[in-house]
Amino acid sequence: MSNSQTPGSDSYSIEAEIPANTKTYSQGQLVFRRFVRHKGAMASLIVLLFITLTAITSIGVGPLPGWWDKDYTRATAVLDGGRPTIGFFSLGEHPFGQDTIGKDYFALVMRGTQISLLVAVTVGVLSTIIGTIIGAVAGYMRGWIESILMRLTDLVIVIPLLALAAVIAKAASDQGVFVLALVLAIVTWTGLARLVRGEVLSLREREFVAAARAVGTSPARIIFKHILPNTIGVIIVSATLSIASAILLETSLSYLGFGVQSPDVSLGLLISQYQNAFLTRPWLFWFPGIMILLIALSINFIGDGLRDAFDPRQNRSKD
Repeated sequence: MSNSQTPGSDSYSIEAEIPANTKTYSQGQLVFRRFVRHKGAMASLIVLLFITLTAITSIGVGPLPGWWDKDYTRATAVLDGGRPTIGFFSLGEHPFGQDTIGKDYFALVMRGTQISLLVAVTVGVLSTIIGTIIGAVAGYMRGWIESILMRLTDLVIVIPLLALAAVIAKAASDQGVFVLALVLAIVTWTGLARLVRGEVLSLREREFVAAARAVGTSPARIIFKHILPNTIGVIIVSATLSIASAILLETSLSYLGFGVQSPDVSLGLLISQYQNAFLTRPWLFWFPGIMILLIALSINFIGDGLRDAFDPRQNRSKD
């Protein structure tokens, strides 16, 4: 076919309008490309990674030592009233200062960050699993199964989240961080369950689901093999945002005395322990508070970026 042929000619082919070097992308590649172009999400991802790596490498994890030479459990003499020594070009002896009994506050904040992130990620993963399964089963099975699961969801939603979490967490307060995370996951899955149910209700009527039923595919295989992969965008975005909600919920519970218990620490517990020092030694309140704010905002911006990447229609049009 010559270049002079036009769309009206008999030998015209649609391929003639497609450049030979045009590159096609898979759905996953398109999502990734849209996400990395989201400046707020990428900046937040860098901030979150920096905070996480600093918290892990500075004081170490378990038997693995860190590069910071002070232990969050060891008290020393209070220097200069425990004021922070951080400067523009140096950390100093105690960059975040010292607490009342002389513990290094940088080490305490890093330990609190570790625990808060551990609880938040665990809650995000567990609540996502619970909410996805309940929502998918309710949306696909319908009937009395849907009624029971949705009434259970409504019951958990009706009870104030913080009050319910506080009551359950208080009963399990001596069982450790992972039990606390499990408790929070049990009360934070409802939003995702309703979202997944709505997605499954629309997908269950599609032709590919009808074809799977026609060949005798089991309901479990249809749900997990054919339907849930098509709701992965909603699930990932919701899981990301649930992590931000979990860290704020854990902070609130620890502040009220129902979350992480001494001798361990979390960011919320640090704020609770030193709230009375806000006027005399405000750095004991500032540093854990700033860390909570940075983590929550970063995760929320990452969630916004993922939402826009999975569904470009969510992007606001610019004037």
